[in-house]
Amino acid sequence: MCASPRTASNVLTCTDSYRFARHLLTPEGPLSRFAFIKAVLGPIMRLMFRPQVEGAEHIPGEGPVILAGNHLTFIDSMIMPLFCDRQVFFIGKDEYVTGKGLKGRLMAWFFTGCGMIPVDRDGGRGGVAALMTGRRVLEEGKVFSIYPEGTRSPDGRLYRGRTGIARLAMMTGAPVVPFAIIGTDKIQPGGAGFPRPGRVTVRFGEAMEFSRYEGMDRDRYVLRAVTDSVMTEVMRLSGQEYVDMYATKAKAA
Repeated sequence: MCASPRTASNVLTCTDSYRFARHLLTPEGPLSRFAFIKAVLGPIMRLMFRPQVEGAEHIPGEGPVILAGNHLTFIDSMIMPLFCDRQVFFIGKDEYVTGKGLKGRLMAWFFTGCGMIPVDRDGGRGGVAALMTGRRVLEEGKVFSIYPEGTRSPDGRLYRGRTGIARLAMMTGAPVVPFAIIGTDKIQPGGAGFPRPGRVTVRFGEAMEFSRYEGMDRDRYVLRAVTDSVMTEVMRLSGQEYVDMYATKAKAA
C-alpha cells in the first residue's frame, strides 16, 4: 500500500516529494496500478461522460512533456489522464493520501495509482515543492500535468496563469502541450459529490517550444510572456472567457 513519506514536522518537503516521485516511476510504483485503474474505470467513464478526445497526437510519444490546461472541477485530474496513452503525473494535496483506516489507504492507493504526487501546498514553500517535484519528474522523461491558474476556476472563466509553468518549461527544456477540458463543470458543478452523466471534451493543442529562452528563467518579463502565450492557447482550445487576474484573488473577493 502506497503512502506519502512524512517528515518529523509532518510536512512534505521538496526532497520528500522527489523521493515519492522516484517511487512512482519505479517498476514497483503505480504504473501497473494505473493500467488496472484505466482498464476498470476507462469503460465506465466512457459510458458516463461520452468523452470526445481531440488532438491527442500532439503529445510526444516519449521524452519529457508538460501538459498545461484549464481547471474547472475536481474530476479534471481523473478524466484527462485516463484518456492519454502515456502515464500522466500531477501534483495533488497530500491530505488525499494521509487519511486513516481502510478508506484512507484506498484513497492513497487510488490517487497515487492515477499518477498523483502528494505535496503540502500550504504555506510559502508549497509552490517551490510543486515546481521542484515537476522538474524532477520531467528529468525522468515523463509527462507532468499542471494547471497554470493554480486552483479551480470559481465561475467557469479562465484566469491569469502563474509563471511556474514558464519556469518549469525553461528549466527542463520540455515542450508544453496546452489542453482544455470542457464540460466537467456541468457533470460535477462546484466539485460537489459524485459526478453525474454528461458529455466531456478533452482537447489538446500543438506542442509549444520555449528553448529560445534558455537561461532566462529568472527574467520576470519573459516568464510572464511565456505564461501568457500558453494561456492564450488554453483559451483558444477551451473557448472560455479570459479574466486578467488570479483565480485565488477572485475567490477571496
